[in-house]
Amino acid sequence: MQTYEPWAQQTFGGVSLVVRTSGDPAALGNAVRAAVGAIDPDQPVSSMRTVDTVLSNSVARERFSAILLGIFATVALALAVIGIYGVMAYSVEQRTHEMGIRMALGAEATDVRRLVVRQGMRLALVGMAAGVLASFAATRAIGSLLFGVSATDPMTFALTPLLLACAAFVATYIPARRATRVDPLLALRCE
Repeated sequence: MQTYEPWAQQTFGGVSLVVRTSGDPAALGNAVRAAVGAIDPDQPVSSMRTVDTVLSNSVARERFSAILLGIFATVALALAVIGIYGVMAYSVEQRTHEMGIRMALGAEATDVRRLVVRQGMRLALVGMAAGVLASFAATRAIGSLLFGVSATDPMTFALTPLLLACAAFVATYIPARRATRVDPLLALRCE
């Protein structure tokens, strides 16, 4: 079914006028109103916006989703670092006597540090591999939230595990450094 409605009887909609300028677009508001008023004094001029504002408003929902996703990713990274640090600190604390005995038997501080860091990084790498596989599986779900980048962006899939590996290294290095400060005599005395 089709109906004919004269333009003069339309109660919604409107006409858009786009004006190009080399200067500040906000300063042209009065000049545009005057030009429209010179053509038709009864024509109202409302809702004057710059193209930047229109474009910004058109991607506002996507920008909000991206900011929210970025905040959640930052919180997740912080929780991962705290979790790795906590597990490694607890593991080192449980093995304090072992580290002391190793050092009493001649192990260098760098050997003990390397042992603890290697153990922590092995766990982190297994977790990162599982995370990359899971993120490849989740690319369809987040594809609609992305703008200007594909869901399987190689740079993202390369930089994110690298960032997590750096964070895991820092989180394991601190307990490893603490493990090298164990006094071998104290460890032998406790056994």
